[in-house]
Amino acid sequence: MNVDILHSGFDGLKFTLQTDIPPALREKLAFAKQYAKQNYSDCLVQFGSIALSVTSKGARGFTTHTGDLGAVWLLQDPEDRIPNNPGITVDFRAFGLAIGGLEAAEKHFRECMEAFGINYVETQLRVTRADFAVDFLAPWFEPDRESLIVPPGTTVTEYVDENLTVTVSNGSRVVGLRAGAIANRQIAIYDKRAEVLKSNKMGWETIWNAALKAKGKPPIDLTDRMTGQVWRFEMRLGSKQLRNRFEMRSWQDVRDTIGDAFADSLKRVRYCTPIADPNRSRWPTHELWRQFDDVISNDLLQNCAGVLPSDVIHANRAAKMRELDTLLSGLFITRAAISNVSAADFEKFMDRHVETLIPLIREHLMPINERIAKARGRYRLW
Repeated sequence: MNVDILHSGFDGLKFTLQTDIPPALREKLAFAKQYAKQNYSDCLVQFGSIALSVTSKGARGFTTHTGDLGAVWLLQDPEDRIPNNPGITVDFRAFGLAIGGLEAAEKHFRECMEAFGINYVETQLRVTRADFAVDFLAPWFEPDRESLIVPPGTTVTEYVDENLTVTVSNGSRVVGLRAGAIANRQIAIYDKRAEVLKSNKMGWETIWNAALKAKGKPPIDLTDRMTGQVWRFEMRLGSKQLRNRFEMRSWQDVRDTIGDAFADSLKRVRYCTPIADPNRSRWPTHELWRQFDDVISNDLLQNCAGVLPSDVIHANRAAKMRELDTLLSGLFITRAAISNVSAADFEKFMDRHVETLIPLIREHLMPINERIAKARGRYRLW
């Protein structure tokens, strides 16, 4: 199956800060917001090299943005605060993240905070959202609900073309799967080509064509779904993962551990290729999911806390094997003692006793393959 990776990188990043905007900034924003209301258009305010667009939105604050390559800035009015809400929310735009990544986002954030005259300390920052996406040129692919294996209790949503029936059995073409809650962990697999055409965000076509050109391949034709179908695999992490579990409180925390957060989530979700085996845990991982996993692992390798997930898994597995071997040796010694086996005959006793155990295993009500699979699922050490 032919697959081209057209893009990989962060598609979303959101922070909050527990601080207020200064009075001088508040005065400028209030004037700009009033202007936007009167003229039914955004008001552009210049802060040095930073151009801030102020909208008429925001009942008790200011909704602003710094362009398609910047971020949306939600700034509470310090004179009319919403109790217990953060004073500042920064939601970085997808195109800026696609082009510049985390480094460009942090640079833009610090430049804006300095230009706006907002005083803050790193510990006031909280990470509430991070999305990582990989775009595949794979016209042959179509999402299948049964292929998505998620933790028990996870809600899975299957959606189709808005102009087609929702009943998949009637021949509708599935255009996406979504599982999980955005406040915690969510995986989305969807038709990115259709979204681009619908929203007219043709910047993605430019990004995809640049990737194809680098491979010496012709540009994508979005008008032809049979050759230009792009599927996006996207992992979204919310505040329960980033802030509560991985305790990301600063840009340094993001640089150090965001890779660990995504690696942990990828171990809990899997997209597979269905086979006849009724036990879905034994289904082979789908080719696109393997590539999705590999890309995230490679791209975020420098954003891990110095220990690779594979190293941790290997260490845990080796420790468990040593623990079980110690337990087995103790049981064999006890069994030998009860059978009046001498120390000199102990090794021969072990060899012979394996033959005694095999019939017991074969006579068990549950087949050996199911027992092994059950044990593997219980320990999840590989």
